[in-house]
Amino acid sequence: MTPVLWSFRRCPYAIRARLAVVASGVSVELRDIQLSAKPAEFLQASPSGTVPCLETADGVIDESLDIMRWALRLNDPHGWLDMPEAGMAWIARCDGPFKNALDRTKYESRYPDEDPLIHRATASAFLTDLNAQLEGWLFGRPTLADMAILPFIRQFAFIDKAWFDAQPWPALQDWLAHFLASPEFAQVMRKQTVWSPGQPLVPFP
Repeated sequence: MTPVLWSFRRCPYAIRARLAVVASGVSVELRDIQLSAKPAEFLQASPSGTVPCLETADGVIDESLDIMRWALRLNDPHGWLDMPEAGMAWIARCDGPFKNALDRTKYESRYPDEDPLIHRATASAFLTDLNAQLEGWLFGRPTLADMAILPFIRQFAFIDKAWFDAQPWPALQDWLAHFLASPEFAQVMRKQTVWSPGQPLVPFP
């Protein structure tokens, strides 16, 4: 079977999964959905009911980082998996404390008892550390860590882009700008028709 990738265009978890699929060149069927109207077929496939979700002949992969590894283990022409062990620690910081702070900064109405400025400061501490680490990329060239983290940096930056651009993070800002201008980002962000049962297969990439 052609693997089926359930996705939502703007979700940073789904973006990083699509980035790895593009980098690998592995062909999947892309099914873009609306999170406000999740189809029954998606809910039957995904144990968590969240995107991204990959259906393969060997089973379902329901975590974005695992989907990235799946694609890159099949084909990794750019060597994204070849990174220092510290790369996984950076991803863990992004997916844990930074994502927690990002949500409470971006979606403050969901957390009325919490101060978004405190959470923005927590996120900023992580971004300051990233800025100090970057030399074009986290480890001098693109790796899994860069591509797993950048979609979340994009999401945070556009909460208040003028504020973000005014921060003393030149390496971080250049890193994000390079990513946003890349053909890979343009490819994964192409708008897709929302999936419905019976529609023709949409190959990706």
